[in-house]
Amino acid sequence: MSQLLALVILTLILFIGDLVAVRTKAWVPSVFVCAILFLLGYWTFFPKDIVSLAGVPPVVATMMMYLLITNMGTLLSLKELKVQWKTIVIALSGILGIVALLMTVGTVIFGFNTMVVAIPPLVGGVVSSLIMSDAASAAGLSSLAVFAIVIYVIQGFAGYPITAVVLKKEGKRLLKLYRNGELKTDVTDKVKEETAATVEAAPSRWRLPDKYNTDFFKFFKLALVSYAAYLVSTALAPIVEISPFVLCLLFGVIASSVGFLEKQALQKANGFGIAILVLMLFIFDGLNQATPSMMLEILYPLIGTIVIGLIGMYIFSFIAGKILGVSKNMAFAVSLTALYGFPADYIITNEVIKSLTEDEKEREVLTSRMLPPMLVGGFITVTIVSVVLAGIFVGFL
Repeated sequence: MSQLLALVILTLILFIGDLVAVRTKAWVPSVFVCAILFLLGYWTFFPKDIVSLAGVPPVVATMMMYLLITNMGTLLSLKELKVQWKTIVIALSGILGIVALLMTVGTVIFGFNTMVVAIPPLVGGVVSSLIMSDAASAAGLSSLAVFAIVIYVIQGFAGYPITAVVLKKEGKRLLKLYRNGELKTDVTDKVKEETAATVEAAPSRWRLPDKYNTDFFKFFKLALVSYAAYLVSTALAPIVEISPFVLCLLFGVIASSVGFLEKQALQKANGFGIAILVLMLFIFDGLNQATPSMMLEILYPLIGTIVIGLIGMYIFSFIAGKILGVSKNMAFAVSLTALYGFPADYIITNEVIKSLTEDEKEREVLTSRMLPPMLVGGFITVTIVSVVLAGIFVGFL
């Protein structure tokens, strides 16, 4: 197979995944469709090294991971976190519930290594899945390397319908209060602005005049911050083992806070799309080890892990919501964002709101109450916590 034919096939698969997701309004996740097509390809005519053949060897994917995670750190807005502190506590409680039940009940049923590999992808996205899959491969656990990817692919199917159900219950409760005149509607533009997920960074002393602030300069700054995180990780290695990816996230936050990196620097350097393309191809490359018998073998721990994780998430988010005065449905919905993150959290919330009322004012009220916590919840769990967890759990294998 030629390089360009491999690239054409792989990009077509990613496009088909997006197409199905758009047509089904994200109820059928694009990653699930892509995973099925990749598996069928590997079981029929794909060369095992089709991703490398197309031009994405592991070393390129690793480079993109460094840049992407550092870029993820630039999305953090301290104002946003201050406004939505209850959301953050609830989201963290839900994740704590997953970890608590899976590391106890799950370990007894499925084994320690399986749970170590499963937890970060379950509460995160592509990056944490890739970190755990690579770690499992390095430890010689090939079936668990595939398991980490399959967890990431399947988790949305549990998250989407349950989220829709609990958000509808929450929406109906809020509508009843609003129609009875019991719900305050004083959400100001300032609060809305502070809860936006991508607040623009103010001009800073680090920024060059626009004519010099080229795409290459933005890439240089991202690479420099990533390298600084890598150096610190290496320097600390004799004392404490910290994943360079976790430090990339932290350094991205710091660099953004002091104005060295712009918000969404990778997008502004016109590199985000190709970075995601590379990372998605690389994670599906992990399925080249998956045989039909292996898929059957991991089916039982896959379903069991998700069910136990959801039970732990519900219990802990319910307790946190009770303490903080947040309804059980909203608390659970916020925790569930760990299973899919953005943009699914945005799409599901909007779809639910549209289904509940035709009145624009009522939709605005529901949006102001439900959307900000859902966005922040997804950002905290998928973007930050899952990467940190993956960095920690890698050391257990």
